[in-house]
Amino acid sequence: MSGDEVRNGVSLTNLDQPLFDGAEATKRDLVDYLDAVRDRIIPALEGRPLSVIRVVRGQAPFMQKNVPRYTPPWVQTVSLWAEASQRDVSYALCNDRRTLLWFANQRAVEYHPTLMRADRWDRPTHLVLDIDPPSAEAFPLAAQAAQLVRQALTDVGLVGAVKTSGAKGVHVFVPVEGLATPDAAAVTRAIAARAERLDPALATTAFMREDRGGKVFIDSTRAGGATVVSAYSPRVRPRVPVSFPVAWDDLDRVTPGDFTLHTAVSLIADGDPWADRMPKSQRLSSDLIEEGHAIPVARVQAMHEGKRRARARRG
Repeated sequence: MSGDEVRNGVSLTNLDQPLFDGAEATKRDLVDYLDAVRDRIIPALEGRPLSVIRVVRGQAPFMQKNVPRYTPPWVQTVSLWAEASQRDVSYALCNDRRTLLWFANQRAVEYHPTLMRADRWDRPTHLVLDIDPPSAEAFPLAAQAAQLVRQALTDVGLVGAVKTSGAKGVHVFVPVEGLATPDAAAVTRAIAARAERLDPALATTAFMREDRGGKVFIDSTRAGGATVVSAYSPRVRPRVPVSFPVAWDDLDRVTPGDFTLHTAVSLIADGDPWADRMPKSQRLSSDLIEEGHAIPVARVQAMHEGKRRARARRG
């Protein structure tokens, strides 16, 4: 079997090399998987500035935001100012099969689009609650905490869709419209706080790990310019799990390891469970936005608290 081929005008090389240690998969498996799910994953990536995690032989996995100089001219890009690095970053837009195959050939395993489209950078299309259990073995607790988020959404007349993160937790996506970024961030905080209050013995919004007491962390910080791993994206984990849509009522019957590079395609069959389960965009009440703005921003609060604790230790 040859290790090279051309597909959709993209030269694919070294296909029979192992993907990474522990993957139990080859580069060909990655290419074939992404090509098989292209009609599902491209709609989740299209028009959104994309960061990828690549696994190049002989190097540790790394996140790539800025496209490399050798990027083909047919890969669409958008230049955006990055506050963190204080420079313009040229992001790829994965809008078609050819671009997806090119990324796969670059050994891009993970696909992390922004919550906003490049043409509406001030208007996120989704709220995201990232539900992170205290350990990889505690996925059932993450599933329970996700149901708290579902109830908190129901209580304010909202609905969301849920998927495994492909790591140890789950993501709840809530499609919204007409919401400015600061308001979207505020509403995300309000939903997380409401979910925590439903069962404070199970869930916490404490940003600092030492304050979580072994509880499930409901992370409300995926807002603004944040990225979230796409539905159907593989992850750089043993056996290459895939971030996979799950029906709410099935959440307590699955584990992240059920969905991998080798199993996900057959589980999708002819459908697109992520698109099929995603509600229509929803408008949010001004009361909920106001409620969220009264809650401190977790990262900022944690930064100040961390400095206070450091001073106390020194003192």
